[in-house]
Amino acid sequence: MPGIANLASKIGKQLPIELVELMESAGLIAVSQGRCLYLVGGVVRDLLLWRSNLDLDLVVEGDAIKLAQRLAEITGGGITTHLRFGTAKLKWDKWSVDLAMARAETYVRPGALPTVKHSSLATDLLRRDFTINAMAVELIPGHWGRLIDLYGGCDDLRRKLIRILYGRSFVDDATRMWRAIRYEQRLGFKLEANTRHRLERDVSCLDTISGDRIRHELELVLKEESPEKALRRAEELGVLAKLHPRLKGDDWLAERFSEARQFSIPGVPPVGLYLALFTYSLTSSEIEGLISYLRLSKRLARVLLDTAGLKTKLKLLAKPKLRSSHVYDLLHDYSVTALTANSLATTSTIARQHIQLFLVKLRYVKSALSGEDLKKIGIPVGPRMKEILQELHEARLDMRVTSRKEEMELVRGRVGKENNYNEMVR
Repeated sequence: MPGIANLASKIGKQLPIELVELMESAGLIAVSQGRCLYLVGGVVRDLLLWRSNLDLDLVVEGDAIKLAQRLAEITGGGITTHLRFGTAKLKWDKWSVDLAMARAETYVRPGALPTVKHSSLATDLLRRDFTINAMAVELIPGHWGRLIDLYGGCDDLRRKLIRILYGRSFVDDATRMWRAIRYEQRLGFKLEANTRHRLERDVSCLDTISGDRIRHELELVLKEESPEKALRRAEELGVLAKLHPRLKGDDWLAERFSEARQFSIPGVPPVGLYLALFTYSLTSSEIEGLISYLRLSKRLARVLLDTAGLKTKLKLLAKPKLRSSHVYDLLHDYSVTALTANSLATTSTIARQHIQLFLVKLRYVKSALSGEDLKKIGIPVGPRMKEILQELHEARLDMRVTSRKEEMELVRGRVGKENNYNEMVR
């Protein structure tokens, strides 16, 4: 990295023309307002590493919201503002850019959201999490592309180190522990010795962070290419135990995660499936507590609860020669993600085969006759019709009937028996 002073060429080669043109326009507007404008943070790091990153963060030494409003007029986009922090998000077409005023931050207590005030770029960079994320690139005419590295970010990139910028970094914001681990594992870097020491010393500060913020960091970990690496490291450093003492980042989890990726859409991490496997060792009550603490969405909460509920039925599913209709009855109420998680987690080959049978075939089986068909042959709507429809479905599942004709014969046979019985009773 030494000798790199200008990133103009990298910007032109690595970023889409739409984003480059937006930054050029933003630089011109900033200059017209008597301000300086910078590209900052992770995108600068990834430009230097030749890694793809389209999450643009712009910092202006002045009013970022005013700049965003002007850019919205030019692009025809819309903005979302946060007055407390002096930030705005600009969205247009398929693109988005974050803009913020250069600011200083103070924390009234560990884990609290910061109080902010206008400041210089140097102070703004110093408040960031790690040196490799504390570099900036000038975006104004005459200085376009000039790299600003005040805190040794380039040197730490070269040495493959994750280093905090000041001693109380993890105390002020303990979510940086999760981020340190995520970057370390994503980039193949190592925690700088003093950074690791302070992380292990201050790990109790994770108790000062809300479940919402921890959930956000955990979801980011699970969206990584190989999240099991970060979870293993989090266990080594004592970070995972602060989430729950019985959670593990071991070989079993790594193997299950590797298998889980076979069930995901290419490029889309199977976050729900990862989370179900990650919490598989917990009891139902422990999972309920974790759902409440992390304030998981209804969708993810259902996945975890379904996974725990189905786990209690694995002994039944491990019995050989179960009828298909019985397999269906045991499994049809559970989400596909929970079914997949249990299929990956169970040690029973038979239980796994039954779950796969349901996923691949049984859940798609339907009877040919409908309620309307039954009405036409004189069966009224009500409990009797419901019973017959269920019987038809079970017969289809167990291959006792394989056609509409055979279903009709089954219904007529049942109706005939019922009529004969009624005649005998009379």
